[in-house]
Amino acid sequence: MGIMRALVKTKPAPGLELLDVPRPEAGPGRVVVRVMATSLCGTDNHIYRWDEWAQGRIHPPRIIGHELCGEVVEVGPNVTMVAVGDYVAAESHITCGVCFQCRTGNAHVCKDYRILGIDEDGSYAEFVRLPERVLWKTSREIPPELACLQEPLGNSVHAALVEDITGQSVLITGCGPTGLFAAAVARTAGAGLIIASDVSDYRLDLARKLGVDHAINPNTDDTDLIKRATNGEGVDVALEMSGSPTAIHKCFRYVKNGGRVTLFGIPAAQVAFDMPNEIIFKGIRVYGVTGRRLFQTWYRLAGLFKAGLDIRPVVTHTLPLDKFAEGFDLVAKGQCGKVVLRP
Repeated sequence: MGIMRALVKTKPAPGLELLDVPRPEAGPGRVVVRVMATSLCGTDNHIYRWDEWAQGRIHPPRIIGHELCGEVVEVGPNVTMVAVGDYVAAESHITCGVCFQCRTGNAHVCKDYRILGIDEDGSYAEFVRLPERVLWKTSREIPPELACLQEPLGNSVHAALVEDITGQSVLITGCGPTGLFAAAVARTAGAGLIIASDVSDYRLDLARKLGVDHAINPNTDDTDLIKRATNGEGVDVALEMSGSPTAIHKCFRYVKNGGRVTLFGIPAAQVAFDMPNEIIFKGIRVYGVTGRRLFQTWYRLAGLFKAGLDIRPVVTHTLPLDKFAEGFDLVAKGQCGKVVLRP
């Protein structure tokens, strides 16, 4: 058994440690992947900061990280779908396969799923062990710093395209990575008008690079531009990607009667609604989105890449594994798009 470097949550406290640990070995139905790139996620930042959610969910020691791509270097018995040398990404939700949801085509909301980097050792390491069934063979044309983003990008594909948006007006609140990805997906999918909103001018600049029509900072700009840009109607679709209660209410305010709101951002506490006026009397459809449809969203994602989806502007920083603290500082300050680690 060899040794590898990995970022480990060693104790129930803030921070991570870069350690030499035993390299994993493939078992039945499992493979070992050499990690070529792995990206920082908001969830990992919660674990790094050791907030209330992390304290109730993570049981150290644990190698964290769940957004990755790499090369298969070892396959266990009964593995038939991939071979040594294959270039792969991975779905982070390891589903049970036998619950009601899994057996009725809704595995993305499996009742008993385990998550890579939370319930099993993850991808902030030189190697990671994965079940064969979560692997996604990826085109070599997609470089590692983009290929590792397919898992979070899938969230945005599912959130944006849970209904058709071709020719429609779209409001995106929150221009963190999932909001930025949603803007790129909406543009590639043929949305007619895209309005992005965020309190960070840095992130609004990234949204402009992805081709949004209007970028609004609600602290300094007139949000009624949303009404003016849609001839007083409001938007067809609102994608809430921030978790900010103010932004959530803006989505319900600016979506037109009979429109659609997708909720993806996680609020820090409960949010109260004026349900009659915000939802019922407007006759809108509300979708809660967690993760990606398995594996429908992944196939759609591959097609979007072929259609010219360009997420390159979202990757603002690429760092070696030992500069992880620098990466998490950028995430905390919001002075980044997506931060990628290269083990």
